[in-house]
Amino acid sequence: MMTVAILTVSDGVSSGHREDLSKTAIEESIRDMECEILYRAVVPDEKDKIAGKLKEWCDGYRVDLVLTTGGTGFAPRDVTPEATRIVLEREAPGLGEAMRAATLARVPTSMLSRATAGMRGKTLIVNLPGSPKACRECLEVIVPVLPHAISLLKGETGQH
Repeated sequence: MMTVAILTVSDGVSSGHREDLSKTAIEESIRDMECEILYRAVVPDEKDKIAGKLKEWCDGYRVDLVLTTGGTGFAPRDVTPEATRIVLEREAPGLGEAMRAATLARVPTSMLSRATAGMRGKTLIVNLPGSPKACRECLEVIVPVLPHAISLLKGETGQH
């Protein structure tokens, strides 16, 4: 069973001014995947806090998959991709590219997403947009490959 952590990056949610609807969208989108959500957290749009939580979950708790939501756009405080790159050991650009490509026809602004993905140890980290609708649409694209990706990270190299 795959273990998952969800990190919401939002000044509004972390200050209590906004409800965390994206976390709920993520939980609903991965419901049918064989996984267990072990951790959920909210941090403000601050690079050191984002990177710190990612390191904690990857190194200390060794979850298989970390899904972040928020902070992937053009706003000055959108620093999730930069914080993620600080902790990544290897990037997985195809995941972000696939999410952008698949959603572009429906939502032209998806080309503004700077979401990234990659690996730290045996953990896969994937940035998702902050919008609940965009989280659902992006996860619809990548959920089918996530179990295989995690299996490979764990060293299970069976049939491809």
